Amino acid sequence: MARNLPSALCLLFGLICLPYTECWEAPWFCHGYKCPMYTLVKEYQGFEERSYNMSYWIATDITSTGQSDIKDGFWKLYNFNQGQNSKSKVIDMTRPVLVSVKEADGMGERQVSISVFQSDSDIPEPTDTTIRKTVAPAGTVYVRSFGGMASDQDALENVQQLKDDLRAAGKDFIENRFDAAGYDAPWDLINRHNEVWVRAP
Repeated sequence: MARNLPSALCLLFGLICLPYTECWEAPWFCHGYKCPMYTLVKEYQGFEERSYNMSYWIATDITSTGQSDIKDGFWKLYNFNQGQNSKSKVIDMTRPVLVSVKEADGMGERQVSISVFQSDSDIPEPTDTTIRKTVAPAGTVYVRSFGGMASDQDALENVQQLKDDLRAAGKDFIENRFDAAGYDAPWDLINRHNEVWVRAP
């Protein structure tokens, strides 16, 4: 469970310490990797309300949420982290990998992208012009978690359940956008953790 701890405990246990005497312990499902920092605001039946700090990402657009398109997008971002960038800098892998979907509205088209969290704001420039650097502003995110080897259909079903739960709880949220967060490598077969995110306005 993510939590804020007094600064004295940060020094005692050597956790990740932040400015202004804040301290954050990454949840178990980050598996020892760096993750975007958040505060757990409240646990509800079926979902969590989290308050995320501002965070930095690299992203690329993909054609669909199909496994082949996700894999192609991921390898672009992986290669960026492995040194295919303006500084030839190798960047440690992090968690999660985020697939973001913005549904079509009006005359627009459905937009899908894949992103990888960056633990340092000093991100080299991409040499692949299809990759961009992005900043996710601080804000409230509603999260539903589920296990197993997640499919596209699993994500859609969990998004729908999350939206139903949010409506029942009287929560306002952005209707036409969701994110699917993966925390495990494809070869990790047990204790898998998946999330779907819906953001507050």
